[in-house]
Amino acid sequence: MQARFAALIVETRVGDIAAQDDCDAVVNAANAQLAPGGGVAGALHRAAGPELAQACRPLAPIQPGQAVITPAFALPNRYVIHCLGPVYGVDEPGEQLLAACYRNALRRAEEHGLASVAVPALSTGAFGFPMERAARIAVGTLRRVAAQLRRVQRVRIVLADESACRIHDQVLEELAEEQGG
Repeated sequence: MQARFAALIVETRVGDIAAQDDCDAVVNAANAQLAPGGGVAGALHRAAGPELAQACRPLAPIQPGQAVITPAFALPNRYVIHCLGPVYGVDEPGEQLLAACYRNALRRAEEHGLASVAVPALSTGAFGFPMERAARIAVGTLRRVAAQLRRVQRVRIVLADESACRIHDQVLEELAEEQGG
């Protein structure tokens, strides 16, 4: 599904975050040390090769809500934007920190002149954020910042399964209807 907020197209898709070859950047659901791990971070590091971990080391640690950018190495993208989402119920205020992840990821993309970004459902895996709440924060933040974007034209939310995609589609449709788009 897709919707438009100002000039920004937001789309949802079930897929592999490491295989978004038509996007300038992918967003990594990183840990504070920006190290390879499980989930999204593990998939991206495996696909990018060991150079990604080497490029991340001098940028770590990062705090919840922060985003840093590195080259993508063997990934089919130009860049990886690494965001540390909040751990649900631990890092507070969780909703503001999660929204900051999306804002800061887009800020890095804008700074590097990128037109398209693929992002996972940040903080919903091992960090435990409830999927619907996280979807509302993600899509709501994209809607709020859309008018400020000058370079980023498309954000793809890449989801692990159909259930997560349905939730994001519902939120996307609802927020698009609210704004009349």
